[in-house]
Amino acid sequence: MSDTPPSATTLSLPDTFDMLVHPVSRLSGSLRAQPSKNYTTRYLLAAALSEGQTRVVGVATSEDAEAMLRCLADWGAGIEHIGDDVVIRGFGASPRSGVTLNPSNAGAVARFLMAVAALTEETRFVTDYPDSLGKRPQADLLAALERLGARTQSQDGKFPITVRGGLAVRGGSVEVSAEKSSQYASALMFLAPLLPGGLTLHLTGDIKSHAPLRQTLATLSAFGVRATASGDLSRIEIPGGQAYRLERAEIPGDYPGSAAILTAAAILPGEVTLSNLRPDDLQGEREAVDVLREMGADITREGERVTVRGGRKLSAVTRDGDGFTDAVQALTAAAASAEGTTTWENVYTLRLKECDRISDTRAELQRLGLVGAETNDSLSVTGGRIAGGVTADGHGDHRMIMLLTLLGMRAEAPVRITGAHHIRKSYPQFFAHLESLGGRFEALPNTRVE
Repeated sequence: MSDTPPSATTLSLPDTFDMLVHPVSRLSGSLRAQPSKNYTTRYLLAAALSEGQTRVVGVATSEDAEAMLRCLADWGAGIEHIGDDVVIRGFGASPRSGVTLNPSNAGAVARFLMAVAALTEETRFVTDYPDSLGKRPQADLLAALERLGARTQSQDGKFPITVRGGLAVRGGSVEVSAEKSSQYASALMFLAPLLPGGLTLHLTGDIKSHAPLRQTLATLSAFGVRATASGDLSRIEIPGGQAYRLERAEIPGDYPGSAAILTAAAILPGEVTLSNLRPDDLQGEREAVDVLREMGADITREGERVTVRGGRKLSAVTRDGDGFTDAVQALTAAAASAEGTTTWENVYTLRLKECDRISDTRAELQRLGLVGAETNDSLSVTGGRIAGGVTADGHGDHRMIMLLTLLGMRAEAPVRITGAHHIRKSYPQFFAHLESLGGRFEALPNTRVE
């Protein structure tokens, strides 16, 4: 059976919609994993920081990618779309000054660009998502930029934000907290090689999400930038006066989104194969394959192809989820189908995403008749019956929408998910892909859950 391309769809979706998810008895078929959201944003930024031309092959079509491309164009990068590829003519170390950038609801995009804004005399950041990105903390990154000589203005460390840098920012040694997000350090890593003095980064606190930091280091290396890091990533050195250079960059498959497809395949009978998933990828969500296997799922891998034979009995696990935070919501659907109580530990950073993915997830599980529990940094769910027949709140969060969709497919009656259009943030073809495997969906006018 040939893989279904990411563009395949029979669903006609309006700009905003709720999604009615119908229960299904089985899933079967083959898909090619969509391009990685995290690598797409990193490669697009690195290409813009090059002074030459880079063809980025197989770019994700997510809203995050669109936000990055829009901001890079506003800063002066040349952008040309050729099929699924994007050719970028970079601005190097000289993005335009005096520009206002709107990264929409893309947290990583916003943070990466805020650090690079230190190359400009002034860049202002706004968002049309004041209740999501507008509430997420940026103060630790702004404090690091100020220690390097930049001047910043913000609303108590939140949007709107102005960064003034230019010749005052030369580089050197700087501390940055990694307690709340690894994105602050990644942002400074993109800036570092273009500063005359480079940067020696000292990451403080309990470092979260090592995998994305290694993805950033891998991106720098692919573009010819030299960097060294300690084994625990607490110290990262990047010499200054370097240049980004790469003529062709290929985006690997996306593990966070694929975790949802693999979980759907595990909790329902049938056989599903997902290709374009590199076995040696640095994405931490690659661990979702091992978690599902530990829970009892029948999963085999042949190179970049992962096959799930679903409907097997699943058992609860207790796992440190910090390494695969963007797969926790999807794997929670497997936990809801497993015997016993599953606990994801060390996942406090989930509270700082598009919604509070600990408390809000617990609330939605309970709305669906499941038992959920939480601590400050953990989420637990006890497997059981999903009655369905309710309206669940998508909380404007693509990962929450994925979880609720998987639960709805296994429920005893349809589940309506509000604001399901927010899936486009990371996986625009999510419903179409599941439909091609046997899922049944119905787009409805957008409502809100009170």
